[in-house]
Amino acid sequence: MTGIWYKEYAQGRRFIIKISPGQRVGEQLVKFAEETGLKNAVIISAVGSLKNVRFRGIKTGAKRPITPPRMQVHEVEGPLELCGLEGNLFPDEKGSVDSHLHVMVSKSSGEVIGGHLFDAEVFATCEIILTEVLVEGIERHASKTGGVSTIYIDEE
Repeated sequence: MTGIWYKEYAQGRRFIIKISPGQRVGEQLVKFAEETGLKNAVIISAVGSLKNVRFRGIKTGAKRPITPPRMQVHEVEGPLELCGLEGNLFPDEKGSVDSHLHVMVSKSSGEVIGGHLFDAEVFATCEIILTEVLVEGIERHASKTGGVSTIYIDEE
């Protein structure tokens, strides 16, 4: 198949993670991965509340590569209800765990907003269900055509 890269994986360990108020979500996920020896993972579910959320959206009409002028960065103080968090953890080119997360949060008005998560602080709680992905030959690399970090699949 042209234009599609894939690699089969097996499911490994499964975790329920609770991040305490005041902690940073991405930072705590990377720390957890390092402490448990987790190399590759995917988020299955997340609930809770966040504040000081920083995320981006791609501007309407933007072309590739996605560069800072082609994205809109949003900073919302909150607190906000965490409606969804999805993403994955894979090693970067240096072998360090790298998280790629997308968030959906709701304001007190019920308006839902979200995008690529840069940073967020837990307000009351953040409960994440995460599963380990058992696979070799997957890394996150900076994409010159896309302008963002994306997974690289070794075809061997």
